[in-house]
Amino acid sequence: MSYEPMHKPTKMPAADADAVGMSNEGLGGIDQLMQSHVDAGDIQGGVTVVARHGKVVHFSTHGEMDEEKGRAMESDAIFIMASSAKPVICVAALMLVEEGLISLSDPVSKYIPEFADAKVAIFDGDDPKDYRLEPISTPVTIHHLLTHTSGLSFEGPGGFLQPNDGDTLTMYAKRIAEAPLNFQPGTRWGYGNTGIHGVVGGIIEIVSGTPFIDFMHERVFTPLEMNDSYFDVPDDKYSQRVIIKGLDFAQKKKGMGLCSAAEDFLHFNQMLLNGGALFGRRLLSQATVNMMSSNQVGDLFAKAGKGVKEQKGMGFGYAVAVTLDPEIAGNHRGKGSFGWGGAGGTESWVDPEHELVAVRMMQQERGGDFSEAVKQALIR
Repeated sequence: MSYEPMHKPTKMPAADADAVGMSNEGLGGIDQLMQSHVDAGDIQGGVTVVARHGKVVHFSTHGEMDEEKGRAMESDAIFIMASSAKPVICVAALMLVEEGLISLSDPVSKYIPEFADAKVAIFDGDDPKDYRLEPISTPVTIHHLLTHTSGLSFEGPGGFLQPNDGDTLTMYAKRIAEAPLNFQPGTRWGYGNTGIHGVVGGIIEIVSGTPFIDFMHERVFTPLEMNDSYFDVPDDKYSQRVIIKGLDFAQKKKGMGLCSAAEDFLHFNQMLLNGGALFGRRLLSQATVNMMSSNQVGDLFAKAGKGVKEQKGMGFGYAVAVTLDPEIAGNHRGKGSFGWGGAGGTESWVDPEHELVAVRMMQQERGGDFSEAVKQALIR
């Protein structure tokens, strides 16, 4: 199996695979996997990165970043992150928790009073527009938002609520509060965007006294050398965008549209693997990272999926899925691994058992089992 020379990381050290208990041949399997899906037309291209023991052992580009121009994928290509932004926003919120500015048990109404009058939609039939309202039995808390147990899920009446033109995050969060919840807070796990992207982002803005985007750059992106991460890609970075036919890149919805590069997400995840610090800068304590990456929802996440989407062997922490039993989960990751992904194919995770971080950037969701390919490269 051929092994392509890897791109040189700009900040983290590189190492030969053998030096960190991995195989070059196994890592070549990642290139083979990605190329097979490029050749099949499943994906236009992507970027993959693997680091172990704090050293980068795989950093490859695949396919094209602009098919119409025939431009090969580049290592600093900027992708739409979609829901991969959620753990990043969560870290920002947990920084405020550590600073004593918010508490995970705080009712959201403490910061956005409209949530005090939140209602739950009760459906008596199959018509999604036919429901009655009942009061919440317990206040929606920040804990609920970060664990997707608030009731702000896609299945609810306000599940796909988008910001209006001119909305600030605070304005958007207030409109979210007016939409009925899909279930009583804390009783189910239900996935959605508005709870973290909208409401948590709004709370960060309110409590910090800093516009959300500025807070993220100053407190998260800059310390972690995430130099290609933006909620509003500047003109001088537009040439780094991945262009997919029919996919609008310009997601500029006040915190809804993080765009980033593979190396930036390597830094973010390595910070979490390191217990909250990277490049001599600490964002979180080890205790907070442990809390973030521990199951916070009992069996609610495992029971949320049905059929092929069953999530047995899994739990959910704060904005990340957690592998509780790798054999049952069948996800080819070590026990205690945690991470999340986004629509379009971006995914990354931290594997503390193997001291490993993996990142894959794509904009199409047909790239095969990256986790299995990474596992095959481990030799000790």
